[in-house]
Amino acid sequence: MGDDWRGSVALVLASSTGGVGQHVASLARGLVAAGCDVLVCGPSATDELFGFTAAGAAFAAVEIPASPGPQDAGAVRQLRSALAAARPDVVHAHGFRAGFVAQLARSGAPLVVTWHNAVLSRKGLRGQASALVERVVARSATLTLGASEDLVERATELGARNARLGAVAAPTLPSPRRTRSAVRAEFRLPPQTPLILSVGRLHPQKRYDLLIEASARWRELDPAPVVVVAGSGPSYMALAQLASRKHAPFHLLGRRNDVADLLLGADLAVITSDWEARQLFAQEALESGVPLISTAVGGLPGLVGDAAVLIPPDDVDALDNAVRAMLADPELRADYAARGPEQAATWPGEADTVADVRAAYGEVTGS
Repeated sequence: MGDDWRGSVALVLASSTGGVGQHVASLARGLVAAGCDVLVCGPSATDELFGFTAAGAAFAAVEIPASPGPQDAGAVRQLRSALAAARPDVVHAHGFRAGFVAQLARSGAPLVVTWHNAVLSRKGLRGQASALVERVVARSATLTLGASEDLVERATELGARNARLGAVAAPTLPSPRRTRSAVRAEFRLPPQTPLILSVGRLHPQKRYDLLIEASARWRELDPAPVVVVAGSGPSYMALAQLASRKHAPFHLLGRRNDVADLLLGADLAVITSDWEARQLFAQEALESGVPLISTAVGGLPGLVGDAAVLIPPDDVDALDNAVRAMLADPELRADYAARGPEQAATWPGEADTVADVRAAYGEVTGS
């Protein structure tokens, strides 16, 4: 029993455009390379985006949307059919939505669920439904893997039979394809103008409204920094309208596939979220040696250690002050730029993550 496991596994995910999909793609590549039989089940758009079949995995389209609803019945039927045809030794779902559908669809195979996110609101019908899904997923899984310690604690509180921390590595960033000057030229930045970067889904949890509020204040600086956010999501219009009203030097770039390039051009990286587990962009920023300012929430403090400036969540003054201090002090920026790669070297890599899940599969199958 252990990380020499070479059985068959179905990896299940719901709609994703970011970290969860990249994690599943990383697992698929590693498991296929290790000789495992891998089936990925998820929305057809995820295969186009993350390349599961290109990595050597089989793929079955199962349209699990981001929010629960009547369409879940169709997703359960699709997944049940895919699992009946493949007969995997283990079903490994990623996130609550995938975990909920998987526990309804599977028949006999052990269920491993990786928790990547927390339920942040339990108000209203949607919040109550999310809280119910959270409890059902916690109690139905054979093994729960949490991306951060607080998720493990939450799963245990809700009655998880077996919950532990699971290694979640950031896929290695490709080398930048452009020079720093070429990246900055895209945004028409004079040489001395600071570029502040954030990357993530445009969702209320990310609190990009705070970043807009702060960036409007930074117009008084000389030179005034320019803020860009790469990502797509439901908050796009609200954020664009807020930035326009505030006359903020803030730009929404949409989804990008050149994060390594953007980091090369950036002077600071910023995370303003209300909660994160092992935020992908935090890992990419530190790995790239870009000074990071982040809210001290969820798994972020344990992830970044002393390699980032940590601020309270929902505090625009703290964000404002931290950015001003960093921009005003080149030596401070250089110090944090050096700390990032050192901290990144302590994290589990993709091979470690694959070994961890193979050990988990061996544990739940007894093989």
